[in-house]
Amino acid sequence: MSTLPWLHPERVALLQRLLGERILIIDGGMGTMLQQHQLDETAFRGERFVHGHDSSHAHDHPGSCDLKGNNDLLTLTNPDIIQGVHEAYLEAGADLVETNTFNSTRISQADYHLEHLAYELNLEGARLARAACDAWEAKTPEKPRFVVGVLGPTSRTASLSPDVNDPGFRNVTFEELVSNYTESASGLIDGGADLVMVETIFDTLNAKAALFALSELFHQRGTRVPVMISGTITDRSGRTLSGQTAEAFYYSVQHARPISVGLNCALGAADLRPHVQVLSNVANSFVSTHPNAGLPNAFGEYDETPEQMASVIGGFARDGLLNMVGGCCGTTPAHIKAIADAVRDVAPRALPSATAKVA
Repeated sequence: MSTLPWLHPERVALLQRLLGERILIIDGGMGTMLQQHQLDETAFRGERFVHGHDSSHAHDHPGSCDLKGNNDLLTLTNPDIIQGVHEAYLEAGADLVETNTFNSTRISQADYHLEHLAYELNLEGARLARAACDAWEAKTPEKPRFVVGVLGPTSRTASLSPDVNDPGFRNVTFEELVSNYTESASGLIDGGADLVMVETIFDTLNAKAALFALSELFHQRGTRVPVMISGTITDRSGRTLSGQTAEAFYYSVQHARPISVGLNCALGAADLRPHVQVLSNVANSFVSTHPNAGLPNAFGEYDETPEQMASVIGGFARDGLLNMVGGCCGTTPAHIKAIADAVRDVAPRALPSATAKVA
């Protein structure tokens, strides 16, 4: 990836300069905000799917399949709600806004028989985030905002069998993942994403498929955008689902020369800290983290208040661990504002060498 010119070199230079000056703020949870709207099936379907099929496409969508819960579809059926979430996080102080595309791959959309929407969901998801960022940047040009195009992990794992009785079985191939990620990343870039983030990585082989897809796509286009990589430690064992420690995970993906490597989801900030510390010690890239608002309670909800989370994150920053920080499950604009306030006057983590910037 490193021999190709940047698609938007001035934006990359601006981002790298800002990363050298302060800790940048990533936005918070999308699902958390959407749950507050208490949307029903009608809201998810919108006018386009009101009759049980995609009125804009020849593909017949089975009317018996519920669309409620397909948060990415709201990009097309209720874009004002998604725009409102972006706006709320920008107002709270976010420098980087993630697209509403966590499940916008053919594999994940197959659960709703909406595979054909993959490219469109990513394109429009990036356009919505781009419009929100551009509007806020126009209001406050001294504070640039960046769109992070999100590539989620999909609902499949290339390293592990879903059948405990058949360890050799796989329900997805590397080639299928590459194809999915190529299509989705194309939409994100065409929609105006400044960066692409491969996030919530529980299986490093899935991540390698995404990184390979990006490398091939960049070479096809003759230009590239910066890549963020964010893994997830699935529990207090300190390992990803496919069995790697944070350090092993980093060494598995550093070849992609990402602008940042980090950790998100699964754990709250306090439980994530030792693993972020490991990344900070070994990474030649910038380091990011966007943890959950604590661990989920018995009802699957998150109890950590903005003040509690910001207090822990402030310790991360003062100890020199961070370049970018935000929130994942359970976080809201209030959490992001509190985190932004907590790290505002703290110097960012120093890169180990001048070669650490994306080359």
